[in-house]
Amino acid sequence: MLHQLPFPARLLFTGIALASAGAAAADETTTLGTVTVVGNAGDGYETPTASVAGGIDTPLLDTAASVSVYNAALLQDQQARLLSDVLRNEAAAGLSYAPVGYYENFVLRGFSLNAASSYKINGFTIAGEQNVALENKEQVEVLKGLAGLQSGVSEPGGLIDYVTKRPREVRSVSVATNQDGERSLALDLGHWFGVEQQVGVRANLAHDDLRSYVDHADGQRDFASLAVDWMIDPRSTLQLDFEYQAREQRSVPGYQLLGGTEVPHGIDPHDLLADQGWAKPVRMDSLNTSGRYTYTLNDDWSAHLGLAHSQVVIDDYSAFPWGCYGAVSCANDAVPNHFSREGDYDIYDFRSPSDTRRVDEAQASLDGRFSTAGLLHELTLGLSAQRRTLDSHPEINEWVGSGNIHGAATRVSPSSASLAPSYRHLDSRQYGLSISDRLHLDDRWQLVVGGRQVLLDEKIFDSDGDTTRHTRQWKWLPDVAVIYQPWVDTSFYARYSKGLALGREADWYTTNAGDILAPTISRQLELGVKQQWQRLSLSAALFELQQGYQYSRDNGDGSLTFVQQGRQKNTGLELTATGRASEHLQLTASMAAIRARVSGSGTEAYDGHQAINVPKVQASFYGDYSVPGVQGLSLLGGVQYSGRRYANRAATVKVGDYAVFNAGGRYSTRIDGYETVFRLSIDNLFDKAYWRDVGEYMGDGYLFPGAPRTARLSATVNF
Repeated sequence: MLHQLPFPARLLFTGIALASAGAAAADETTTLGTVTVVGNAGDGYETPTASVAGGIDTPLLDTAASVSVYNAALLQDQQARLLSDVLRNEAAAGLSYAPVGYYENFVLRGFSLNAASSYKINGFTIAGEQNVALENKEQVEVLKGLAGLQSGVSEPGGLIDYVTKRPREVRSVSVATNQDGERSLALDLGHWFGVEQQVGVRANLAHDDLRSYVDHADGQRDFASLAVDWMIDPRSTLQLDFEYQAREQRSVPGYQLLGGTEVPHGIDPHDLLADQGWAKPVRMDSLNTSGRYTYTLNDDWSAHLGLAHSQVVIDDYSAFPWGCYGAVSCANDAVPNHFSREGDYDIYDFRSPSDTRRVDEAQASLDGRFSTAGLLHELTLGLSAQRRTLDSHPEINEWVGSGNIHGAATRVSPSSASLAPSYRHLDSRQYGLSISDRLHLDDRWQLVVGGRQVLLDEKIFDSDGDTTRHTRQWKWLPDVAVIYQPWVDTSFYARYSKGLALGREADWYTTNAGDILAPTISRQLELGVKQQWQRLSLSAALFELQQGYQYSRDNGDGSLTFVQQGRQKNTGLELTATGRASEHLQLTASMAAIRARVSGSGTEAYDGHQAINVPKVQASFYGDYSVPGVQGLSLLGGVQYSGRRYANRAATVKVGDYAVFNAGGRYSTRIDGYETVFRLSIDNLFDKAYWRDVGEYMGDGYLFPGAPRTARLSATVNF
């Protein structure tokens, strides 16, 4: 009788059937990534405004910064599941330890982002140790370069802000699968209530039975979100957001250099290193909530008050491959923090349950327009207070055996060590006063003057509750820009900014292990041009960005000490294009050329060459071609290119360049009167073998192979 039901109901029942299908189908080992479909397609890939660079929605032509916006239409067509799927469109971005099944870390402009400060939702800082769900996101905004004015203490590479979908009349259901048998179901429901439609609600729900291309690395995910807009009166608006995600999946560790000098060879991306039956999936429970109240004082002035809370709890019980201290083949190596030349590695029982990260934030701002001496001012004043805490048990990281990359891991028993009580490691508080004044000097010239006064008050504790370090630092972070618009569709800008970034924690094998270095100052100069040419948004940016260099220095006696010494200076050029190139073709494209150099580090081998894991050239292209004469059919596809990268700080080992091609299609039609969209994506069409990430994490180098050819299929119906 199923065929007698309306089409949306049939699709919903099909999704439920997929989600509850038997384990036999799930255990079949084919190869593919994961997929879901979110929301409704927009008019195109171009988004003319963003809020990430200034807190309020501003046309990109009036923004003196390099900003990219990836909207829901693009994310749907690419069937994006994770931030890494989004940032493959951004040539200035790269991966920096992003294992399958774990939270992802990224690089922008050659500098690693920080989970403590580099990620936001609707302008509120979140605990970045999570894979933020995309089902309820309208767009992802990427600010490249310093963000001291926008965020206070932050990494120099940039800032990523997720913008949530607001309430509207929508009812859609999506089902998806991949060639490994993944089962996904997503609902998007929105409605306005009240006599005057003054209360809007939007809910997003999703469930995934995750099927990874890596053997024994499956999992599941549940997600729920709610957005509420309340028009209290003609002057007052309240926006509330809530999202919760429970995700668990086996984490897939990376490889290390063989003998510290050679890239692994003959590896299979389907293999799970150190696979042990006692290892558990990594579980990440994340909660992000926020509320923002806006009061319009008059036609020119408005006030805003916001509160937000973000929390992530991570349970990690992993079998982790690292080094080769216990392998016979490394007996003659003094410090074998790498795999052996024969591919041997040690297996560690790693346990870190109830690792809890919290961020609470309050914001207040006033923005408006006024004129003095014939000059128009657009002024924004802001106050902010933020607290970040970290509570966890002391980690267990015990050697339990060895394995080899070319064979199945030897079965070993877990450690008998027991966990010590949990305690507070970190209590970091940040207070900020910001000001930004946009002066319209005439019809063509704008001067943007601003900055943020930051107070960082940070305490580090030991397991006895004693304070091991207390940092209290005041810094003024200026941000000054000049914008020249000779024509209504073209702008040139020059910008100088200063930033403050948290010091890194000393690597575990150093003489000062666990110490966190003092914050470090960063500076940036940027020149750019933006143009709206017909239906294409074009931009180019030239930048110079520098920050103190932090690394583990060899003391000459076999010991290492984590220090901040020297500078890393990255100079680069970015080009982007987004929009419609013709009646039938829309695209998003970017290119980045970056020269990343270290100087004055005190270690000659680290100076004067390209920095680790930063390609000199990277590019991305993705297009949507509407087939003439075939209504509703579009061909989708693109390519990502990365130049060669060094896999160690001394630049003695490198991986080759690569180009990965993607293809797919979208077909929009009506079934039983309901708008229905089918999407097919095939990533890595030619099954290219490559290394997607060769950076460092917590002082150790890891190499991650790219995903093999994967196919994704989905259907979305709006009813």
